[in-house]
Amino acid sequence: MGDQKESLRKITHTLAVKNEEISNFICTLKQSLDNLEANSSRVQEDLQSEFTNLHSVLDEMKENMLTRIKQERASRTYELQSQLSACSKALESSEELMELANQTLCSSETDGFTQAAKDIKDSVTMAPAFRLSLKAKASDNMSHLMVDFSQEREMLQGLKFLPVPATPEIQVSECQVCDNTVTIVWTLPEPDNKIDHYILEHRRTNHEGPPRIREDYPWMVVEGIRELDHTLMGLRFDTRYMTFRVRACNKAVAGEFSEPVTLETHAFTFKLDSTSAHQNLKVEDLSVEWDSSGGKIQDIRKEKNRTNSPMHSPARSALMSPKRAPTARPGRDRFTAESYTVLADTMIDAGQQYWEVRFDKESKAFAVGVALRSLGRFDQLGKSSASWCIHLNNWLQQSLTAKHNNKARTLDCPIPSSIGVYVNYEEGVLSFYNAKTKQLMHTFKTKFQQPLIPAFMINVSSPQFLVGSKPCVLQRASMGNRKIVWTMCPQSLQFQCFLRRH
Repeated sequence: MGDQKESLRKITHTLAVKNEEISNFICTLKQSLDNLEANSSRVQEDLQSEFTNLHSVLDEMKENMLTRIKQERASRTYELQSQLSACSKALESSEELMELANQTLCSSETDGFTQAAKDIKDSVTMAPAFRLSLKAKASDNMSHLMVDFSQEREMLQGLKFLPVPATPEIQVSECQVCDNTVTIVWTLPEPDNKIDHYILEHRRTNHEGPPRIREDYPWMVVEGIRELDHTLMGLRFDTRYMTFRVRACNKAVAGEFSEPVTLETHAFTFKLDSTSAHQNLKVEDLSVEWDSSGGKIQDIRKEKNRTNSPMHSPARSALMSPKRAPTARPGRDRFTAESYTVLADTMIDAGQQYWEVRFDKESKAFAVGVALRSLGRFDQLGKSSASWCIHLNNWLQQSLTAKHNNKARTLDCPIPSSIGVYVNYEEGVLSFYNAKTKQLMHTFKTKFQQPLIPAFMINVSSPQFLVGSKPCVLQRASMGNRKIVWTMCPQSLQFQCFLRRH
């Protein structure tokens, strides 16, 4: 009966998943129908507008050319009419002189003939007819203003719809998530020199699996991208996933969006395990400070409260990811004597993880690193084979040392305001960085035989100057007291985070 119920539950779950997929596909089809109607109307209006603009250009060119012809005709008409008028007057004057000469020749009077002949000769010499150019000043040929539309006609007859740019494809294997940034890389099926730019859209999502049509978060748009990649900066990895899509655009039209790609943007999150702390340490979820009274009256959160953390959600159960560290011993004696240590509540047994630690400027001595579960209750960080750390001594003279297995190496680098810790479990790499400048301070290379746990230690040899008080926030020191405070910032990464690709 129990097996049958379990089988029925699996069938029910499979049907529910399939129903959800069909429902999402129906939403996609309905959205496509709405988009088709809207896009068809839009391109029809755009085409009508383009032809109207083309007609306007042709009409304007026609008017300009007609004006040019009219101006040319008017200019030539004026030149020819002026020349015709001058010739007509010269001809009229010449005819009068001819008539006068004929009359003189026919006259029988001899007394005034000589003078009359001389006057006629002088008049002929000065006559306009002999000063005229008998060549037309303007041509009647207007063929230079003829237009050959054969090429333009062929171009218009060859007018076609502009090719839509090909759909890009996001290269998931090339995408990177680190340093509060996400770099998206895509390619085209074939080169296209007509592409002017790309449009990238991204939005947050809390759903695992394929992207969904209906989401609570809107698409954020990045326009004018000229390259085949883009880096989004200034992010905060406080969401489970981010979905991306991209499309190409030429001068007039945008192509289809690529298939959406969902990337996980989890950061490595953990809290401090107060049950592991030395009795002189006062521990809260994300901070620890010296408590001279030795009291540790704190509320231990129940395991069910951890379900709100995305690091322990069911969606991550199949991942190679950090795991909740079991409490070695209940109570207050996990670390004792001079091992002023506290561990995190999450183990690292795979993958690449990163976290940062900020500390009070008045801190005199502390260590930050990782430890194996086998770290002894009397062991100090770095003084056994089960721990690795960076140790700061800020008493009389500042010193920064890397410690492991009771061996110390002095580091020649400035004291950072915050320390970044990077673990590559498979590669056996443990690196410490200046979290602000990204400068590498030291790297341990080994082979981790057991899961690692983030570990912190406040080393106090003269505790009389330390006064217990409320923890500071982000290095802000309270007046009139001195303390050591650690503050983890998993939701404000500045170097590396865990990435899962779908």
